[in-house]
Amino acid sequence: MKKVETLLNGDVLIEILSRIPAKELVSLKRVCREWRRVISSRSFAKVHVGRASGGEVAALTGFVFQERFVWCSDDIRTVSYIPLATRGVHHSVLDFLPEDVVVLASCRGSYPCESPVVYVCNPCNRDWVKLDWPWHVSQFGRSNNRTIALALAFEIHPSKGFIDTFKLVRVEKVEEGERYFKFELYEKGSWRESSEICNCYNNLVKNEGIYIRGVLHWLTDGDRVLTFDVEKELAWLVPVPVPAAEFTAVPEACIGESEGRLHYVVVSEQGFHVWWLEDYYEVNWRLVYSKCLEEIEGEWPQFFMNLRNRVLERVNGPWVNPLAFKDGFLLMKVCVSLYLYDVNNNKMVQACSIKDLRSLCMFNPTVLPYSLSLVPLSPA
Repeated sequence: MKKVETLLNGDVLIEILSRIPAKELVSLKRVCREWRRVISSRSFAKVHVGRASGGEVAALTGFVFQERFVWCSDDIRTVSYIPLATRGVHHSVLDFLPEDVVVLASCRGSYPCESPVVYVCNPCNRDWVKLDWPWHVSQFGRSNNRTIALALAFEIHPSKGFIDTFKLVRVEKVEEGERYFKFELYEKGSWRESSEICNCYNNLVKNEGIYIRGVLHWLTDGDRVLTFDVEKELAWLVPVPVPAAEFTAVPEACIGESEGRLHYVVVSEQGFHVWWLEDYYEVNWRLVYSKCLEEIEGEWPQFFMNLRNRVLERVNGPWVNPLAFKDGFLLMKVCVSLYLYDVNNNKMVQACSIKDLRSLCMFNPTVLPYSLSLVPLSPA
């Protein structure tokens, strides 16, 4: 009889907890040992993912920041987490990994990281797998190499049951002769080279390998977005909505995902503008947000002043630099501070200062969305 009651109580507990978002479940693990055991189990993760509506299995809670250590190799030990809900910076987000790593990309709450090997990890449940890296790397990984990038394609179909497989895509620019990008994929335990290439003279910049509905996206420094359909293994270039030549000063831009669509964010002397891509093949962009710099100064005088002149001057780099965009939230650097801008609700908060990040330089950092997901990565 006790076994029946225990089973019934366990079923009821799973039924209740599986309806709670992943963000709240993290704190509920501390209620008692039984709740922690249930929430940490793979069977519970399967039920929780299956209940997620519209594929919402990963809840955005902040952003991960890491410098590319162009001059300072010690920066490899600094991976910072900038939360949305509270102020401050946390530096222990990846402390469960066995060694220091270079964070490369993010997808549905999971992160590929590089050292002499590659780790794919989920910080929410502290789960990780280690993969062999067949290419030679230096002691501190890629450093500032803009010709190679690694991205994670992680697809979950709640209606079809729990799927905990993933693919890695390595894109490399070949500089010899006709310049082009080539692609290599990791799936089912091994690497293979794709027959697909994409002719392009530009380099990769900012957020790398943004995965949306089966397609990976990389922003280039040539007014185009490199895209790669993971299943069909097709690559093509998508022009950005407005080329840099249309502005007086060099604009700063980033790409991101919101509501399952690719978004392009640009900051220039004309203000803040956000587009989303309606059609990949017709290349139709829709402008969904626009605000001039004078409006921004007027709404948040405690943060900004004389923005237009400072954006035009570009002394020692860009004054305003959009670093990452996800689910309507923009993380941007303005002078020596980082700000979180909720575009949909028109709310701005100062997230932290550069010194809070413990980074020894701010040249070309990796900034990625941090999402909570219960999806396990290791074998059952």
